[in-house]
Amino acid sequence: MQNILEVGEGIAAGNASWTFGADTPKHFTEHVKRSVPFYETGHDLVVQLSDFFVKAESVCYELGVSTGALIRKLALRHPKTVRWIGIDIEPNMIKQAKQELRPLGTRARNVELHVGDINLFEYEPADLIVAYYTIQFVPPRLRQDLINTIYRTLNWGGAFLLFEKVRGPDARFQDISTSLYTDYKLQQQYTPEEIIAKSRSLKGVLEPFSTQGNLDLLQRAGFVDIMTIFKYVCFEGFLCIK
Repeated sequence: MQNILEVGEGIAAGNASWTFGADTPKHFTEHVKRSVPFYETGHDLVVQLSDFFVKAESVCYELGVSTGALIRKLALRHPKTVRWIGIDIEPNMIKQAKQELRPLGTRARNVELHVGDINLFEYEPADLIVAYYTIQFVPPRLRQDLINTIYRTLNWGGAFLLFEKVRGPDARFQDISTSLYTDYKLQQQYTPEEIIAKSRSLKGVLEPFSTQGNLDLLQRAGFVDIMTIFKYVCFEGFLCIK
C-alpha cells in the first residue's frame, strides 16, 4: 500500500506543501480512495445524475479531472456525440489520464483532456459541469469569480455538480467532524504520523468552506435551485440547476 508520505513530492519533509505534480498522479487514485469516504460511491451518483442533464449533442466539463476516473465513466455512459472536456492544471495528471483512457480506444474518442487553469479556461456553453473535490483547492479570492463563470457557462436547465470537503458551522461541530475524520483515516491504516504530516502539507493548499459558505458562493453567482445530494460528516455534494 502506498505510504501517504510518499504521495506528493516533499510531503515527508513535514511542513512541505502538498502537490498534485511530481509522482502523485501515479498513485493518486489509490490514495484518494483511502482518503475520501465513499469516493467511488460519489462517482456512481454523479454518473446517475448526469442522465437528467446530458443530451445527445451536449458539451460537458469536469474541472480538475485528475487521472480521469470519473470522466471515463461519464463518457462510457452517454452517446459518442457528447463532448466531455476534462481540465487539470497539472501536466502529469493529464498525462496519466490519457494513459488510463488509452485502453478504451474509440470508446473514449469523445473525451478531450486539456492542461489548463479552470479560472482562465475559455468555456463553451455546457449542459453539465462537474467539480469533484476540486474547488476547495482554488484560492478563496478566486472562488467567487470561478463559480460566476460556471453559472454563465451553463445552458438554462443545465447542472453544476459540486462535491467538497466542508467545515463545520461552528467550533463544536468542526471538532466533532475532525475527530470522526481522523478516526476514519486511522481505520484506513494511516499512522498518526502520516495523518499529521498530511495535515501540515495541506496548510494554505486545501481551504474548505462551510456548507453555508458554499451555498453563499452558489447563490451569489445566480443559482437558486440547489439541493444537497450527498453528505457524510465533512464531505458534501450539491446539485445546482440553472
